[in-house]
Amino acid sequence: MFVVTTSAPERLAGCLVGFTSQTSIHPPRFLVGLSRKNHTFTVATEADHLAVHLLPRAELPIAELFGGQTGDTVDKFAQCAWHRGPAGVPILDAAPAWFVGKIIRRFDAGDHVGHLVEPVAGRAPDDLGELITFSDVRDLEPGHEA
Repeated sequence: MFVVTTSAPERLAGCLVGFTSQTSIHPPRFLVGLSRKNHTFTVATEADHLAVHLLPRAELPIAELFGGQTGDTVDKFAQCAWHRGPAGVPILDAAPAWFVGKIIRRFDAGDHVGHLVEPVAGRAPDDLGELITFSDVRDLEPGHEA
């Protein structure tokens, strides 16, 4: 599971996502699927970059915040530590590993829209420990239906 954040003029957004995949090594590419019903999707339509975060199990409350609340009614960033990263995208301080990717293509993927990104900056320590997986959040009531 990943937390994806983004920014557009005067707006920040972020959500928990499970539809992701590395798609290419050379050139580096990563795919992020965002639900059309999600607040983050709405903000991402005006954004040039996305940040993709890996969280350790110790940070499950952050995953629950970004997966169980909606930015339509809740300021998630007021409830966690973060800073502006490359391209002004919010970077979660709780994430030991993250990257920011420039959105190079969007395409229809059914109820989600695929965002193909080209990583431009990031951090990846050698040891990430145990990461949050779907089994950790499967009972989480989502902030939006998919």
